[in-house]
Amino acid sequence: MLKICSTEDVPKGTVISADVDGVQVAIVHGEDDVFYAVHDECSHAAVALSEGEVEGCTLECWLHGSRFDLRTGEPTGLPATEPVPVYPVEVRDGDIYLSVDGDGRPLPSNGVTR
Repeated sequence: MLKICSTEDVPKGTVISADVDGVQVAIVHGEDDVFYAVHDECSHAAVALSEGEVEGCTLECWLHGSRFDLRTGEPTGLPATEPVPVYPVEVRDGDIYLSVDGDGRPLPSNGVTR
């Protein structure tokens, strides 16, 4: 597990971007008060999802409006048709951690790689 940031760094309903060994990860504090992590690049257009809007358990891309389920990475709104990697998050003592492999890269929990 790799410490990414403090929970205080991500207020409810917001997103921050983190570089995890060269992989951009969007850390999201969902409106359901749960923390999520997804690959910080829309599968439709190569733009940062961290600049998008959180709505419920979805993250909407700011460019074309594609939406992704934060739990599964599956697109829930066009034009995206491909899922994005999602990463398991653990919150301990007010800090957010991600699972990483032996090389320090985040491990997707949905089998999607980028």
